Amino acid sequence: MAWLFKRQGTSCAGARDGTPAPSGYSLLPWLLLGLGSLSNLFHGETANPLIGGLGLLAFNSLYVYVAFRSFVKETREAPSTRVALVLMTGVTCALALAYGGTWLLFFPLLGLATGAAVRFPHLRPTGAALGVLAGAVAVSHDGWDGLGIAYATWISTMVTAAILSLSDAVRQLRAAREELAHRAVEQERLRFSRDLHDLLGHTLSVVVVKAEAARRLTTRDVEAAQSQLADIESVGRQALTEIREAVTGYREGSLSREIDGAVSALRAAGVEPVVRRSGPPLAPQTEALLGWVVREAATNVVRHSGASRCEIAVTGDGERARLTVTDDGRGTGHPRPTGGTGLRGLTERLATAGGTLTAGPERGGFAVTAELPTDAVEGAGHVVGSVGGTDGDAVPATAGSPAP
Repeated sequence: MAWLFKRQGTSCAGARDGTPAPSGYSLLPWLLLGLGSLSNLFHGETANPLIGGLGLLAFNSLYVYVAFRSFVKETREAPSTRVALVLMTGVTCALALAYGGTWLLFFPLLGLATGAAVRFPHLRPTGAALGVLAGAVAVSHDGWDGLGIAYATWISTMVTAAILSLSDAVRQLRAAREELAHRAVEQERLRFSRDLHDLLGHTLSVVVVKAEAARRLTTRDVEAAQSQLADIESVGRQALTEIREAVTGYREGSLSREIDGAVSALRAAGVEPVVRRSGPPLAPQTEALLGWVVREAATNVVRHSGASRCEIAVTGDGERARLTVTDDGRGTGHPRPTGGTGLRGLTERLATAGGTLTAGPERGGFAVTAELPTDAVEGAGHVVGSVGGTDGDAVPATAGSPAP
């Protein structure tokens, strides 16, 4: 059995070495056990050599048939394979009872074929019954010394089945590992496509808006135009950094930074930004996800809404954080949450984190609302007020360039 262990072990371990999976060829060398019986036939030491030769041919043919069908689940469990095993058992018993001696070695060969073709949960009773049958036939010829044939038959059945079952398990684990790797690649592609869409969509929108503002200001306010051009340079440099971080997967968004960027973009587009924030501090992952929502929603306001005012509100109660971005624009100019690539991607992002995203017309404008678990730490709330607003409780925001 050492050769079988070595062969199967090498095949099972070959996840990277290209070793082929085991097949019926692994069991063929064991037919050499029948050379003694073949020698008896040629030397005339067997009565009725024609019958013995036909029996030997029938056994070898059935053994090869079962061996090659045992390495594919569908053929292994087919009725024809079971019938072949039964016929093989009958031929083995007939030859052993008729001739004894070296012909008893066909029982361990029968055990090999049985171990290859029969698996759990039927293996144990089948192996035990085959061992008892081999022992009874061998003892009738050789007395108690025939118990060695019984043990050899039982152990060949169980060890063969164990090795092949282990081989199947290794192949299944290898296939599962390859499937997991394939899914990981798909998830990484999806992550990168979402990040790239959100990064470039927002950045290019800001660049376009600020470039338009700079063009309008060049003839009447050179200093303000230069400020807009400086903002374009800053946005471009920041975009390069964010794209590099997105490629490596280490980008952690900051909600405050995204709100500041949204304020700057809105003001450059002539939209009055109003920012309100209250509640406990949020976990980094929650802030990063809400930052993506602010970025996408502000980009849509600049590109689609035609609004004159946009409010960004962040609230939390210690368990859930809520972000709302509303504008007073046309209300129907935004992409739908299931149709736009950005909002659809954000919906999927938040869903995986246990949150929700809704978007649609509201009070003559458009609103995007995101909710997420806060995972907040202890701390007092803080407020960021309005930029250029008329509300009495608003304070100037700290980010953004002057409106043109």
